[in-house]
Amino acid sequence: MGDLVNRGPESLECLRFVKSLGAAAATVLGNHDLHLLCVAHGVQKPRKRDTFDEVLRAPDRDEILDWLRRQPLLHVEGEHAMVHAGLLPEWTVARARTLAAEAEARLAGDGYLELLAQMYGDEPARWSEDLAGIERLRVVINAMTRLRMCAPDGSMVLAFKGEPEEAADPSWRPWFDVPGRRSRDHAIVCGHWSALGLRLRPDLLSLDSGCVWGRALSAVRLGDRRVFQVECPAPRRAG
Repeated sequence: MGDLVNRGPESLECLRFVKSLGAAAATVLGNHDLHLLCVAHGVQKPRKRDTFDEVLRAPDRDEILDWLRRQPLLHVEGEHAMVHAGLLPEWTVARARTLAAEAEARLAGDGYLELLAQMYGDEPARWSEDLAGIERLRVVINAMTRLRMCAPDGSMVLAFKGEPEEAADPSWRPWFDVPGRRSRDHAIVCGHWSALGLRLRPDLLSLDSGCVWGRALSAVRLGDRRVFQVECPAPRRAG
């Protein structure tokens, strides 16, 4: 579900492993994967907590980065749709797949550096079919890699990272609980929201159970929804 890097101490090993699986693995891009691409290409500065220095120094870095930027934002298979963060409530899964393909084509094509350089920002916060250019792609990428909460007007509350009950405005809702969400006909498999924890219901499999914070790494077998977990070590603290 994305974030193959920056969520633990072995980002390089994780990338090499998933890449080596070839067609046996499906992955989607997360916000940390996009951050790695931006840092590697000099359009963003590293952050203090980044754990991907080994990727940037690796002899196969160019091959890995080229593979990474060609991964999708949304993977649809049968009744399941996998995305790192979420889908805007007005999108059907079919519409979201079409929009994801627009951004994926730019990331995989010759114009990817321009996209990476202009990708960051919280505006526009709402989707409109009239959006074009970088603003259109930014909304798609923000929704699929950063979304947690929506305001009543459908705009993304991108600064929020806590538990839903901690929202500063009681009218905000998790994206998956917005009334009339048009992607409910699929089970959305997602991560990103570690404060939310593991949540399983017919239309949602939210699997980020906070491994990076010393809780657990979770996986679900889709056929019977059996949960598998591995306890994770507490994060190292500086000083």
